[in-house]
Amino acid sequence: MRAVRLVLIGAAAVVCLWTAPLMADMISLSGAENSRNIAEIRVDATGVQVALEVFPADLEFFMDALSDDWFTEPDPNRPSEAERLRRFARESLQVLADGHRLPTQVRQIEPRMRVERFSPLAGKINPFTRRLVPGPPQDKRVLFFELFYPFPEGDPPAALTLIPPLGDNGFAKASIGFVLFHDEAPVVDFSALTEPSVLDLDWEDPWYSRFRKRTLKRWQDAGMMTYLYIEPYEVRHEVLVRVQDMLPLLDLGLRSDQWIEEDEFKRVEAAIGEFLLRHSNVLIDGRKYPGILDRINFVQYSRRQTLFLTQPERLRLATAMLGVVVTYLTEGLPQEVTMDWDLFTDRVVRVPANAIDPAGPFPTYLTPDDPIHTWTNFLKTYTIPTVEAVAVDEALLSSRSPWLTVAVILGLLPLAFGARRAFNRNRPVRGTVLVGIALLIVAVGIRPPSRSPWSPTTSGPDLEPEQQQQILGDLLKNVYRAFDLRDEEAVYDKLSLTVAGDLLENIFLQSRRSFAVEQAGGAQAKVQEIAIEQIVTERDGNGFRFDSQWTAAGSVGHWGHTHLRINRYRALITVQPRDGSWRITAMEILEETRIDPFADPASSSQTGSDEAG
Repeated sequence: MRAVRLVLIGAAAVVCLWTAPLMADMISLSGAENSRNIAEIRVDATGVQVALEVFPADLEFFMDALSDDWFTEPDPNRPSEAERLRRFARESLQVLADGHRLPTQVRQIEPRMRVERFSPLAGKINPFTRRLVPGPPQDKRVLFFELFYPFPEGDPPAALTLIPPLGDNGFAKASIGFVLFHDEAPVVDFSALTEPSVLDLDWEDPWYSRFRKRTLKRWQDAGMMTYLYIEPYEVRHEVLVRVQDMLPLLDLGLRSDQWIEEDEFKRVEAAIGEFLLRHSNVLIDGRKYPGILDRINFVQYSRRQTLFLTQPERLRLATAMLGVVVTYLTEGLPQEVTMDWDLFTDRVVRVPANAIDPAGPFPTYLTPDDPIHTWTNFLKTYTIPTVEAVAVDEALLSSRSPWLTVAVILGLLPLAFGARRAFNRNRPVRGTVLVGIALLIVAVGIRPPSRSPWSPTTSGPDLEPEQQQQILGDLLKNVYRAFDLRDEEAVYDKLSLTVAGDLLENIFLQSRRSFAVEQAGGAQAKVQEIAIEQIVTERDGNGFRFDSQWTAAGSVGHWGHTHLRINRYRALITVQPRDGSWRITAMEILEETRIDPFADPASSSQTGSDEAG
């Protein structure tokens, strides 16, 4: 390839690509966001706009878009600009509208640095293909092209065909990862453009524009989705709906057919929330439980996370999504849950549904002919986590002299005085001495031989490492398991089996804060695993003081995906026996750090001491 005057080395790192959040709340497994070349494509009534990042080694496939000014040496044999652009539209990156090739316009070319795109699985194994998910190129330099393919005036097409540079074998010569939006509605998650791909355009409602190739689709594909979460002590019916798909069912009184205005934000939330509460037709073991409208939030998706919009703002009607959670409190884990879905429209005739229990998801689809979703409990070996008092092993307690030992010792005093008086008066003392010896034998015999009968208090044995892990681990599990319950009074009752005194309220508030997950709208993650990493123990009166470090892993599921939360703690914890069981009586959190894969490095914190007598 002839030398190209590309000022790539030292190019500015600030990238000003027009971007928008994708409605795709799943992690890409294809690795297409790490392709050497990236195309972000937008379609509107005027044409197709392409923001293209070209990797330096692949410039040869896009050379026709470069003007003569980009070359260090003029080439008299190089075709004219008009001919080059016709060839580019024919061979490099083709866009066909209803089968007719669109011309290419080059609006901008400049050297940039590659946009860093979220790719948490880069370098890991794709669980479906068992292949390594590729990472981005080490060389971050790109040549940025802004291209435009205009439609014939007043004639938007019914279908587009996108064609990458093709080799003789019919497959792409250059690796291109792409996303596409139709009038701001996302059509496809990051995918690879490997061959000619046809997109059917729905100009009435761009949300329903679709690629004919089944693998080219977004995760958030339907206008309505429904989920059943079956957990110990609660069943949640969660619904994710596009506001525009609710309009045939509910008059929202919107002023615009394109926007939800800022002052309509809360009213729309409340109206749809109450409507879905009335239509949450859930039976638990054949009974209709009272539903609680637990959470209503506008939801905005990105490739990295789910954002819950809590402050009113202007939203585009075509892409505005609302999540509603209706909760039913139960006494344990049900045997059967059924949900009768009755919200269908001319557009919404196939609704994705999922039932998620402790064993995993069970997806299906609901239709007007088959609208009932049934979950049956097949968890034969599942045991509901419980909170039980951690019993005290009396052998571990400090030992106090029994009252009988004290009484015997006190009984020796008059014998000693009597024996001395008899000795001074030359009377026999053998009987008195024998009685005293017998009492001493009794005093020593009723105590373990390793302990001195003369001391009123002696320490119990030190804890073995296994005992330290067992006591502290059981107490920590009890604390976290108490929060599986929804009712605060019930949580306090369970915590009182493990935590003593004023410390109970402090631990309640601390745990609520630590495992609230912002991406899940503030919902509480349930802790499934505790791992004690290190522990140093010393005696503290009749109990123990643990200098310990542990991790707690929890999760909360919403709308078919799971938010993880893993925290690491270091704390000084004092435990004492109370009514035959161990209780946490003092806790000083020395360090708390979030360590899960999506943690904010600034999330570690220091807290003070919470103590109770």
